[in-house]
Amino acid sequence: MQQWKLNLIILWFGNFLVMAGMTMVVPFLALYLQQDIGLTDQHQIGVWSGLIFAGNFVTSFIFQPIWGKFADKYGRKVMLLRSGFGMAVVTVLMGFATSPLHLLLLRMLNGTISGFNPAAVALVSSTTPKKQMGFAMGVLQSGAVAGTILGPLIGGLLADWVGYRPIFYITGSLLFIGSMLALLMVKEQFNKEAAMAKPQISVVAGFKQLSRIPQLTALFAVTFLLQFAMLSPMSLLPLYVQDLHGSTENLAFLAGLVSAVTGLSNMIASPLLGRLSDKVGSHRILTFSLIGAACTLIPQAFVSNVWQLLVIRFLLGMFMGGLMPSVNSLIRKYTPDGMESRAYSFNSSTLALGNAIGPIVGGALSGFIGIEGLFIMAGIFLFLNVIWVRYSLYSHTRSSVRP
Repeated sequence: MQQWKLNLIILWFGNFLVMAGMTMVVPFLALYLQQDIGLTDQHQIGVWSGLIFAGNFVTSFIFQPIWGKFADKYGRKVMLLRSGFGMAVVTVLMGFATSPLHLLLLRMLNGTISGFNPAAVALVSSTTPKKQMGFAMGVLQSGAVAGTILGPLIGGLLADWVGYRPIFYITGSLLFIGSMLALLMVKEQFNKEAAMAKPQISVVAGFKQLSRIPQLTALFAVTFLLQFAMLSPMSLLPLYVQDLHGSTENLAFLAGLVSAVTGLSNMIASPLLGRLSDKVGSHRILTFSLIGAACTLIPQAFVSNVWQLLVIRFLLGMFMGGLMPSVNSLIRKYTPDGMESRAYSFNSSTLALGNAIGPIVGGALSGFIGIEGLFIMAGIFLFLNVIWVRYSLYSHTRSSVRP
């Protein structure tokens, strides 16, 4: 097997484990705080659950660019292993937490040392043949999405089977196994001497340099707005399903299905649209997917039953499947040589920022515009992003020359 294909398979597995490990705690976090940590006040449980869930994304947003700088200097595989083994240890420690503060600090530490996904993307982009880039990015994205979808499901099943604390030990062990596979089987052609010989600039200076490239700022905006659009109505989605369904019968199942169906279609479409982008161009797939995502966000505000919502959200996931692989391929195209890991880390930071801000803004605005207004607002933002992307990528003076 060609080495780039072996790298892709191992890192797909690693991405799946990392994202599953980060989301596995979602279904039982409040119950873990109540039954194992010992909180009794419902308000306290709600506040701590929100802080603990968001803490991972806040520190991830801050530290991703720092790890990106080190990846460009010391190699992507080193940063990938640092993140994988580090998160394995921290995840196991979460199972020994005795207070909500312990859990919050460990989640924040987990976000601090995270970076497996951007390191994996940078490593795959540097080892994959150019004509296969879109396909590889699509496959890698499907691993992360599969972990995000199945993580809560696996976490919920394990919680009923073995209890809450053992889940952290199991997840940490799986992360360790995935990191060992990467250590033994993933190979990277990285000239450390040449990288060390290049002038080293600070994270802030690197951000300023990359932000002067208009194509990259437009692509970072796609990542942020996509996460913002997906997560701003997410906390209200069960209530919206309840209103559409009209009863409490099978409500939990339908709410979970509505949430999961988008990720399922995303996982299916990512490799297919990634392969298509290798033939027709990543910029075309990106534009098509952005328009499609905007067009499937707005109708969600006007559905009259749950099944209409399910169909539209399935289509939304199909279009989303073309966004992140195209963004990752185009970031590699427009990033100066030697700064790839840093660019992917900044993109990962914008993703974490969208994860953190989306639910906060959605919750704050929901009282004024409702979840219907959130769907419409998110769709409008993506339409505006289409204009920005078209101008940045299609203008002859901007897109003809790589920096």
